[in-house]
Amino acid sequence: MAEQQPQHQQPPSPPRREIVTGVPRGARRRPPAHTPARSEISEQTTLGATYVRALMRSQLRAGLGALGALALLVGTLPVLFALPRSASGPLVWVALGLVVYPVMWLIARWYVTRAERNEADFTGLVMDPAEAPGPHRPV
Repeated sequence: MAEQQPQHQQPPSPPRREIVTGVPRGARRRPPAHTPARSEISEQTTLGATYVRALMRSQLRAGLGALGALALLVGTLPVLFALPRSASGPLVWVALGLVVYPVMWLIARWYVTRAERNEADFTGLVMDPAEAPGPHRPV
């Protein structure tokens, strides 16, 4: 009998390497889980109108607070002027020259800071987090 020789099988070739190119995982932008508030505002939906009304209300509150403080400051001046001349002589000039203007400046500074904070909060609400600028971007 003729002896059969075993068939030689080729050794398995190593798996083929494939290179996949594309956008790195960290750079991919996923759509937000919710509709950004900016689109709600631009489409003039009820929710967008609510966002804008909330901003307007907070700005109005800050403005009325500053106006109230200014009215209180200026409203007390006639009381100071009503004092007898002997008691209020230089006190009127000190109040007008040294007290009123710095206090008015402080009220104005508070109002501007508050209004900027309201706008920053609103901007943070309507911006897509992926588009939000960093705290210190070079100009």
